[in-house]
Amino acid sequence: MVIFPQTHIIETQNMRLKDKVALITGGANGIGLATTERFAKEGAKIIMWDLSDKGVEVAERLKREGCDIIFRKVSVTNEDEVNAAVAEARTHFGRIDILINNAGITKDRTLLKMSRQEWDDVIAVNLTGVFICTQAVAPIMKEQNYGRIVSASSNVAIRGNFGQTNYVATKSAIIGMTKVWAMELGKYNITANCIAPGFITTAMTDLMPEEVRQASLPSIPLGRWGAPEDIANGYLYLASDEASFVSGICLTIDGGAAR
Repeated sequence: MVIFPQTHIIETQNMRLKDKVALITGGANGIGLATTERFAKEGAKIIMWDLSDKGVEVAERLKREGCDIIFRKVSVTNEDEVNAAVAEARTHFGRIDILINNAGITKDRTLLKMSRQEWDDVIAVNLTGVFICTQAVAPIMKEQNYGRIVSASSNVAIRGNFGQTNYVATKSAIIGMTKVWAMELGKYNITANCIAPGFITTAMTDLMPEEVRQASLPSIPLGRWGAPEDIANGYLYLASDEASFVSGICLTIDGGAAR
């Protein structure tokens, strides 16, 4: 009987995205950063977009670790910026295999107090931005007859959340768009899926009052909030060839939170 050394197994497991080219929006912070780092470890070449200058530092660090990565400050709401950055990335890498629509914002307020600007801003980034980015990348995936599109929804899309009319509207719409794209793009060997995170510890959720954070725990059977890496793991699965027959789903990652 032949016994393979443990290092061989580890090396195989760590290359689930070997030589795949992944575009990650909002990739310099929180869940996006965890995804960028995880994909790099799995052998992917990375196109990282973010509006934060932190992206420069992240890209330089990952380059020193051997990752082929380019970072650009791109607003997903600006169609010209998106198209130009996609064209540049294609010139650099020759293809784009994976699109992670991760960028998102919140501007919470109850219905009777929410301004039209707060509504428009969240719709622009969380929904229209996903449309713009996907429409820019999908033709490349169609031409190469391969693609993985994974977008960020939220478990509040399913259960609602007080004070988040704008946010919930976008995350519910992401589920619907994902199902449409799975139907339209499947014949080009492109899958489309989304992930619905629950409470995840990030800089965004760190701004929540501690009493609100504690009040959420009884509704989570696992008794804790998730980490950004928990969502990155979900992105990884849906972006990998292990999920080649998975399309049109919304994968909820929320510790079993009540819905």
